Amino acid sequence: MLHSRLTFLCLIILGLLSSCENSMEEIERLSAQKSTIPLDRSTGVEMIYSDGAVVKGKLLTPELLHFKTQNPYYEMKKGVTIIFIDLNQQESSRVVADYAIRYENQKTMELRHNVVVTTRDGKTFKSEELIWDENSRRFYSNKTVAVSTPSQTIYGTRFWANEDFSLYEIEQSTGNFNVGQ
Repeated sequence: MLHSRLTFLCLIILGLLSSCENSMEEIERLSAQKSTIPLDRSTGVEMIYSDGAVVKGKLLTPELLHFKTQNPYYEMKKGVTIIFIDLNQQESSRVVADYAIRYENQKTMELRHNVVVTTRDGKTFKSEELIWDENSRRFYSNKTVAVSTPSQTIYGTRFWANEDFSLYEIEQSTGNFNVGQ
């Protein structure tokens, strides 16, 4: 009886040891397969956007991460400021956000958390998310937005605007409206 228990115990120990060996081999195999994503990290970044020789805007961020994947993207975890410049080389609007991600192939940028847009004519747009479609040269949001002017504040559930925010549309809007001006 003692001999059969001892044999049974040895078989269990052998089984455990061989399964541990397989687990370690599996871990090493998975670790070897782990791929690394090529990444560039830049600090104190100022990028100039131009069309030909005409400056159209400026992007400022304390840290820019460039992920060189099959679908490359830029991430700005420490915030971003985008300044749009008019034809007279004057600031027409400014967009500030706590976080941004720009998808290079799609030419879109998602701005998130405390997104505030200010325009030269005194309008302020606030939302938790704003998406910039560089191809259509429009901003839009499917999140709540507040638009303030010196005389009124309007709230809405969806929003779009052209790049300089001179033309915009708010869906399901509420607030104090001045009609007939």
